[in-house]
Amino acid sequence: MTTMWSEDWKWENAAAGAVAGFATVAALHPLDVVRTRFQVSDGRPSILPQYKNTGHAIYTIARSEGLRGLYAGFSPAVLGSTVSWGLYFFFYSRAKQRYHKGDNDKLSPGHHLASAAEAGALVCLITNPIWLVKTRLQLQTPKHHSRPYAGFSDALRTILKEEGLSALYRGIGPGLLLVTHGAIQFTAYEELRSTFIYIKSREVRTKNTGGEELLNSFDYATLGAASKLAAILLTYPYQVIRTRLQQRPSSKGTPKYLDSWHVVKETAKFEGVRGFYKGITSNLLKNLPAASITFVVYENVLKIFRVAKGQS
Repeated sequence: MTTMWSEDWKWENAAAGAVAGFATVAALHPLDVVRTRFQVSDGRPSILPQYKNTGHAIYTIARSEGLRGLYAGFSPAVLGSTVSWGLYFFFYSRAKQRYHKGDNDKLSPGHHLASAAEAGALVCLITNPIWLVKTRLQLQTPKHHSRPYAGFSDALRTILKEEGLSALYRGIGPGLLLVTHGAIQFTAYEELRSTFIYIKSREVRTKNTGGEELLNSFDYATLGAASKLAAILLTYPYQVIRTRLQQRPSSKGTPKYLDSWHVVKETAKFEGVRGFYKGITSNLLKNLPAASITFVVYENVLKIFRVAKGQS
């Protein structure tokens, strides 16, 4: 079987990642809207409604804003997720290729961690403006602003006009720190995947050199959810900090938070440790199945490419 590290495989990794990212967003976007609104709910007076829990939030948004509210920011979410996952898998596979020295060499956890961190940093720098617009559209309610954004392109134009180019990179600091999220997730996924393959290969007493065909979609779903859980628990506060930084300034043009340290101080002062985990329930409800979907789609799309190229 042709090695998965060959140069020919890079576009397949990108395409599989892009398809996986689109499938994930399309299925679970309403929970992302809820998570974002919880993350900026700091207990102080706000134009945003106050939600009791995830179920109440979904019900309230659906009743007051309709389906449009539940899918606020959907266009940049689809674009951002598709581009991010496509680029992530592309950069990740290329980084692993550099560390890989031979067909039979197994990459160490350190190599997986470095590859994932490198891929995450590159993707963050490229996609931060998309995620900023997505966040602002998700926080926009009918009563939120006298001049609401009409959509993705209008938001970009308005931000550039009112706040300048630098505004598109608000939250880039915690965004880069969130590189550790992907690094933890992918390292955990690769190590768990290798363990699953080893256990299954012993069960069937095979000397299979790749092992990919030993795993099924349920295995990939389990691996994706488990690796995502580890990453979320360890890095979630960075997400809260980034979301709070990316809020739209007031009508006077004054941002609610000046920088990441300001967010940390204010959150710790008024909310304590719990403030850094606002919205984690809806985040878990969204991202655990999302990670499962992503890796199931990604691995199966790669299998389709292998079959199509006669490399199965």
